[in-house]
Amino acid sequence: MSDGTAKEGADMEGAEDSRTGHDSRTGHSAGEKNGPEATVGDLRAEGLILERAIGGWRGMLDSGLPTVIFIGVYVVTGRQLAPALIAAVSVGGALAVWRLVRRQRVQQVAAGFVGIAVAAGFSYWTGQAKDFFLPGIWTNAAYGTVFLVSILVGWPALGLIMGYLTGDGIRWRSDVTLRRTYSAASWIWVGVFGFRLAVQLPLYFAGDAALGALGFAKIVMGWPLFLAGAYVTYRVLRPVYVERRAANEEGAPPETSA
Repeated sequence: MSDGTAKEGADMEGAEDSRTGHDSRTGHSAGEKNGPEATVGDLRAEGLILERAIGGWRGMLDSGLPTVIFIGVYVVTGRQLAPALIAAVSVGGALAVWRLVRRQRVQQVAAGFVGIAVAAGFSYWTGQAKDFFLPGIWTNAAYGTVFLVSILVGWPALGLIMGYLTGDGIRWRSDVTLRRTYSAASWIWVGVFGFRLAVQLPLYFAGDAALGALGFAKIVMGWPLFLAGAYVTYRVLRPVYVERRAANEEGAPPETSA
C-alpha cells in the first residue's frame, strides 16, 4: 500500500469502464461483441485500458509526495516520528481533497489516501520510522506471489485482469497463443514486484541509517517502475492483439487448444 500499490490497484480497476465503451466500427458496445473479436476488443479500447491503468504522472505525486514529506520532516525534527507521520498524512489528505474537488474517481482517491494512512498507522503502532514502508513491502510480496502462483497453475493473473477489464471473461484460455502470451507477460510483473523486494528489503533491515535510501527507492520503484512494466506489457501483448484482429477481419479463427 505505502509503495503506491494500493493506488495502482485502484487505477487498474478504474479501467473497468472501458468494458462498456461504444465501438464505432461495429456499432456495438464492448460487452455486446461475439466470437473471436470479443476475445481482445479493438485496439482503441486496449489503448484506453492501458491509459487508465497507468493513471498518468499524478500517481507519482499522490504516492511520492507524502513519502518525501515524511522523510524530510523526520530528518529536520531530529528523528521525531510523530510530526513526520502527521505531516505525511496531512499532505495525503490534502491531495485527496484536491482530487475530490477536481471530481476524480473516489475509488482512486481513497486508495491513495488509505495507503498513506495505513503506512503511518503501522509506523506509529510500532514506533519505528522504517515501518512506514513495511505495508508496501508486504503488498509487493503478496502481489508477486499471486502472479507467480497464477503462472505455475496455468491461470496467469494478467489474463484474468485483462479478461475482466475487456469483458472477455476467461474466453482467452481457449486461445493457446493468447494464453501463453499472458503467461509470459505475467512474468514481467513477477519481476516488478520481485525487484522492489530485492532492493527495499535490505534497506528496510538496515534501519534508520538507510531510511533516506529506502524512501528514494520507494518513489523511484513505485510509479516509474509501474509505468515501465505497463509499457513493456503492452509491447508484449500488442503483436498478438494485432494478429488476432487481422485474423478476425479475414474470417480466420484463432488457434485454440484441443
